[in-house]
Amino acid sequence: MAEAGAHLTSTAVNEQPSVFEVLAQESLMEAVKPALRHAVKVLAETNPSRFGFLWQRFDELYLLLDLLLQNHFLSHCSASFSENFYGLKRVSGGWGLSVGLGLHRKSHWRSLLLLCLVPYLRAKLEATLAQQRDEADFSIQLAQSRRQRLYRAAVAAYPYVRSAWQALSFCQQLLFIFGVARTHSPLLWLARVKLARLNAQDIRDMELKSSNTGYPADQSLVQKVWWLISRAARGVAIPLSTSLSLGVFFLQFLEWWYSSENQSTMKTLTSLPAPPPPLHLQEERSCETLSSL
Repeated sequence: MAEAGAHLTSTAVNEQPSVFEVLAQESLMEAVKPALRHAVKVLAETNPSRFGFLWQRFDELYLLLDLLLQNHFLSHCSASFSENFYGLKRVSGGWGLSVGLGLHRKSHWRSLLLLCLVPYLRAKLEATLAQQRDEADFSIQLAQSRRQRLYRAAVAAYPYVRSAWQALSFCQQLLFIFGVARTHSPLLWLARVKLARLNAQDIRDMELKSSNTGYPADQSLVQKVWWLISRAARGVAIPLSTSLSLGVFFLQFLEWWYSSENQSTMKTLTSLPAPPPPLHLQEERSCETLSSL
């Protein structure tokens, strides 16, 4: 479980993560979706007949994969994929530091909906509003119905609502930095959870939970069907998480490679004049020239 132990500091006295850790795990998932979107776009442009449906239904397919991935990590690691990648866990109920692994059922489903469904709805809303804004700019303004006026009012008010949400998130982060708030995000507050660092006991609990997945022979038919569904979802989530873990390192490398600091360093190195050849090579060339004459 390499992703479970990434950035793990077992010697840390305080289990509350720093603001750099929580912001890093947020930016991780924000970079995954655009990268997958670009890969699907390249596939669709290369072979539209075979991969065109992936581009047309990208948001829905990504939502399905995100649900499987996040549900797997919330069930087995009490964290989202990005939180587990940075050695964090979600704690529900008591706010003490020495809280073990495992989320309450309500906290689990609230976290899953806020992790997956809210970004999907926000992306759909922004795409719809952008399309309506473009149509309104290049269309003839006729007599509008009440529904159309309400729609235009929503399009005009959405930037202010988004700015207010961003201001609320920024204030929450400031309160988290100064130790006033226990969460850095309003979404975590809505899910009634907080983030904490993983410890050695949590790693052992995750390994024990992964090993105790035997077939429930003495259970009811509904429980057996649910076990088969969970095993199938786990079979999809584990390769997906492994691929994402490798892809994350590649994305971070590309981000560093195309960063402004690295590009300025490369330009500085390439702009330097070429060094002169060694002296012994110059003497050999002179001797060869004289012998040819």
